[in-house]
Amino acid sequence: MVDGYSRFQYGGFWFGFVDPWPEGWYYTDDVYIDYVDGGYYLYNPYYPGVRIGICVVM
Repeated sequence: MVDGYSRFQYGGFWFGFVDPWPEGWYYTDDVYIDYVDGGYYLYNPYYPGVRIGICVVM
């Protein structure tokens, strides 16, 4: 949480969550961001096929 919003910084950019955090994912898991089908998504290599929609915060 930053200033009351659920967002995080990665690679010099701020991102906000569009989708809820999936059950079973831990905040300490290694995750990565990829741009797919016109949007940004957060992926966890421990859960292939599951992704979280995120957006760039300006």
